[in-house]
Amino acid sequence: MFIAHKLKKENICEYLLYMWQIEDLLRAFKLDIEVLNERIIKPYPVSDDERKALFGWYESLIEMMRLENVQIEGHLQLNKNIIAELDELHGLLLKSGQDAGYSAKFYHILPFVSQLRTQQPSVHLSDVELCFNFQYGIMLLRMKKAEITSETLQAQTEISKFMVLLARNYQLYKAGELDFDE
Repeated sequence: MFIAHKLKKENICEYLLYMWQIEDLLRAFKLDIEVLNERIIKPYPVSDDERKALFGWYESLIEMMRLENVQIEGHLQLNKNIIAELDELHGLLLKSGQDAGYSAKFYHILPFVSQLRTQQPSVHLSDVELCFNFQYGIMLLRMKKAEITSETLQAQTEISKFMVLLARNYQLYKAGELDFDE
């Protein structure tokens, strides 16, 4: 919760990847708040009030996962909304041409994105969501200490640079510093 709040303010892309990790963590604990409490919440080095807030946060996420039927796979609606918002911003940035560096970086990674699209079972994923899926997949491979090819690492590096620009523009947009109505 504390990390999530910090990331949401500082880097929306890192926040979303973190929240996907939290979804998987909750699944690993079979959405059992008591096990999560014993293994994660109680040992967390915070005050009792903060621990109660943390318990409530995890409990609400578990409830949302059940209500939204994403206990086994998929993402919470609140996380899907962020993808949709980022995808909308992405389209506005490309259409407006306000950030030439952003557009250039996107067109630079477009061959990687096109290749990723051919490897996805769902044809309905946006370019932005494909980038997030790829980054999350790389993160999982690293956690498993799996071998990652140099070509994949190169794609990951370039897509990361694009996502940094997306996150920066998101912050500017939220702060009212980007105006697409002109």
